[in-house]
Amino acid sequence: MHLRVSLLKFEFLIQKSSVMSMLHLSQSVLKKVSFDKRLFKKELLKAKRWLKKEEQLLLRAWCLATFAGVYDEVILEAFA
Repeated sequence: MHLRVSLLKFEFLIQKSSVMSMLHLSQSVLKKVSFDKRLFKKELLKAKRWLKKEEQLLLRAWCLATFAGVYDEVILEAFA
């Protein structure tokens, strides 16, 4: 019984970490391409397609906080 509960917790953590890792990967890519507006927009739209709605909201908030004043119009357009 104890082993089964531990396995269920482990599976949950793996699923949760893989979801979060996609968000973190998207953030990492966006940081790396932030030097170019066209690349930034392309990668932002790609990340939006890959992420779930809740993660998209987190990404939008992160983008607005991280790239405030630089890519505001690109971010707002992508999430419109």
